[in-house]
Amino acid sequence: MAAKSSWAAFPHDAKGFAYAGDALKKAWPKLHAGDTEPYPDAKHAAALLAAAGKAAPKGLDAEALALALQDAWRAFHRGDFQAAFNAGEKLGPLGASVAVKALGIHATYLVDDDGEKLKRFEQASKLAEAAVKALPNEANSHYRHAFALGRYSQHLGLLKAIKQGIAGKVRSALDATLELSPKHAEAHTAMALYHAEIIGKVGAMLGGLTYGAKAAEADRHIKTALKLTPDSPIAHIEHGNVLMLLHGDKQEAAAAAAYEKAAKLKPLDAMEALDAAYARSQLE
Repeated sequence: MAAKSSWAAFPHDAKGFAYAGDALKKAWPKLHAGDTEPYPDAKHAAALLAAAGKAAPKGLDAEALALALQDAWRAFHRGDFQAAFNAGEKLGPLGASVAVKALGIHATYLVDDDGEKLKRFEQASKLAEAAVKALPNEANSHYRHAFALGRYSQHLGLLKAIKQGIAGKVRSALDATLELSPKHAEAHTAMALYHAEIIGKVGAMLGGLTYGAKAAEADRHIKTALKLTPDSPIAHIEHGNVLMLLHGDKQEAAAAAAYEKAAKLKPLDAMEALDAAYARSQLE
């Protein structure tokens, strides 16, 4: 369990990210524009309990589940990633969305050791896998699986990931996400990266013939993500990454401009603050 390892604290001011009481519900549409996560009120909690059946934790009613999920997401948004992870993990597949996001974002930005990063992404993918089995109709069951496997692949090395069949699993999970939630901006961003990373690694011809990777698809998906979430730092960061993967130095200026845009955006929560800080660090 990841909690046994040390969790580095969120390194920025989290004062504006508390979302106490009703503030969470009010800010939810903006906070979750990227991942289309439904607000966890009692109605949604009841639907999750019904869908999960025996996979749901015992002795939990809709009201209690709703409050537990709201508190877990509050912890995530204010940068208390360990508390968010622990609270989500305790709820089994019903809390996997917040647990995987907390574990994954923390590992991405606040874990330095590569071996530890890999371990955490692997653990995140197992939590997401259980959610896919228990809650196959929730878009984020599939998206969190793609996210964890995608980050795992990036740290493992793309060619290894392709050989092990991980890249294909990422693609399938993203397809499932977008089928259930066509306006899932983070899935569009990840799909753009899927196409661009393969082309960047093996070239357009082999990437297209063997893995169905197309530059036009990368371009289409990243444009969709930017249209859906124009104020999301990560959409602009990944736009810059897609440009560099597909075009290299020819698009260096446009990629730098995308990073500059990300760096200047006002973050809505701890994750966006980490994204924007990363963009700034790359421009220095």
